[in-house]
Amino acid sequence: MTALNRVPSLMARAGTASALTLAAVGGSIVVPGAASEAAAATSATKALHIAASKKGSPYKWGATGPYRFDCSGLTLYSFKKAGKKLPRTAAQQYNKTRHVSAKSRKAGDLVFFHSGSYVYHVGIYAGKGKIWHAPKTGDVVRLQKIWTRSVWYGRVR
Repeated sequence: MTALNRVPSLMARAGTASALTLAAVGGSIVVPGAASEAAAATSATKALHIAASKKGSPYKWGATGPYRFDCSGLTLYSFKKAGKKLPRTAAQQYNKTRHVSAKSRKAGDLVFFHSGSYVYHVGIYAGKGKIWHAPKTGDVVRLQKIWTRSVWYGRVR
């Protein structure tokens, strides 16, 4: 018997078959930590959609919405509407998130642009190497490709 052929019997002995049966008859399984991860994913997805809905809103330094934004004002506004509290500046927001690697980033994570240890800009990761952000004076909220490798990622808790 190959290792591949043993997988179903190993899974059955580990209790997977009973879990599948339980799910099929309408039962539920409690997985520690899954609810908080699911809630975080839901709020991150909501925040991402809220930021996208602000497409074309003018940049204004210090603005936190609902019609004008600076970079951290957009992330603050988006997550607040999604039920999560963030501090005001990009650097403060970085310090309040759970830091994740580029490999582990997910849509809805925050993308922090830095020079050395100085965080100077933030946006919301949209997937495929792009962010929603409020770039600079004279610009508008928009989707843009990440233009540098000098970024860190943070997940809002």
